Amino acid sequence: MKNIAILASGSGSNAEKIVNHFLGSTKARISLIASNKKGAYVLERAKKLGVPSHVFSKVALESGELTAYLKNLEIDFVVLAGFLLQIPDNLIAAFPEKMVNIHPALLPNYGGKGMYGDHVHRAVKASGDKETGITIHLVNENYDEGKIIFQTAVGIDENDSPEQIAEKVHVLEHKYYPKIIESLI
Repeated sequence: MKNIAILASGSGSNAEKIVNHFLGSTKARISLIASNKKGAYVLERAKKLGVPSHVFSKVALESGELTAYLKNLEIDFVVLAGFLLQIPDNLIAAFPEKMVNIHPALLPNYGGKGMYGDHVHRAVKASGDKETGITIHLVNENYDEGKIIFQTAVGIDENDSPEQIAEKVHVLEHKYYPKIIESLI
């Protein structure tokens, strides 16, 4: 059985969907939900879901302390779910092609530093694009530039607000992210 760690900075709605997807799985289990923010709601979700949690600092991430912690727990695969810090080389090297992220747009559009959450949806709206979607990709040393594993799109109505675009994207995230993670393990 593979051990999965989820790294998240915010509310963790994707993390909850992933945990629920792997309940009862014989293939993998969510062994840890970790956050760089003490007050992140994802930690409350972890508690409610019965998943061990861990809070770490940016220094611990960059120094390799988090990498050592994950290795000590025998983590096999790392999932980013709303994690906003850049992943350092030590963590990438420890989990080569075993770390995945999801982006709320069709990369390479609307990716890179600072392009997350509502920033992406406002940019998509401002562009006049007729569709948006999700991109699931491997993590490398650059924001949103890892090998694309999966993309799917949803149409945008010209009257859709950024909030309505976000809702459409969340539906795709919750539907596909857990399944794609399972296929990678």
